[in-house]
Amino acid sequence: MSIETLRSALPEWAKDLSLNLSTLARSSSLSEQQQWGTFVAAAAATRNESVLVQVVEDARGHLSEEALKAALGAASIMAMNNVAYRTRHFLGEAYANERMGLRMNIIGSAGGVEKVDFELWSLAVSTINGCEKCVTSHEATVRGEGLSTEQVWEAVRIASTLAGAAQAISAVETLG
Repeated sequence: MSIETLRSALPEWAKDLSLNLSTLARSSSLSEQQQWGTFVAAAAATRNESVLVQVVEDARGHLSEEALKAALGAASIMAMNNVAYRTRHFLGEAYANERMGLRMNIIGSAGGVEKVDFELWSLAVSTINGCEKCVTSHEATVRGEGLSTEQVWEAVRIASTLAGAAQAISAVETLG
């Protein structure tokens, strides 16, 4: 399977998503590793098995095994962090100084890839998971590491399109 297979599985009413996937997979302002790592991390964040399998098949041709694992690691650690940080934000000032108390060593090591790449993938996952604090924190980090607003927005576009595609695929799989 591949992104082309994913595109062909999208129904006619999701044609915009198919076109967006095609465009985003062909050209990018991101490096190849940043682009395909963003695809993998975002696909994992959608929690849709079909989307993840299809994206990873294509990504294997563009990413080292280490980068693939780092992208999956970013998706996993941000799944935890987005829940914790979003909840702390919701609960307000009374919890602002509470120690998180959760292991996050992979963030410090960046999963063996460049910090800017890992942070970009974390931003894409946080976008899907809707954690404002994490999105703004990771955006500040990648901008500080030299990425442009165009590159940040490219990652957001990939995450947004995969979230929409996963929604459509889930509807098709559920309704038959």
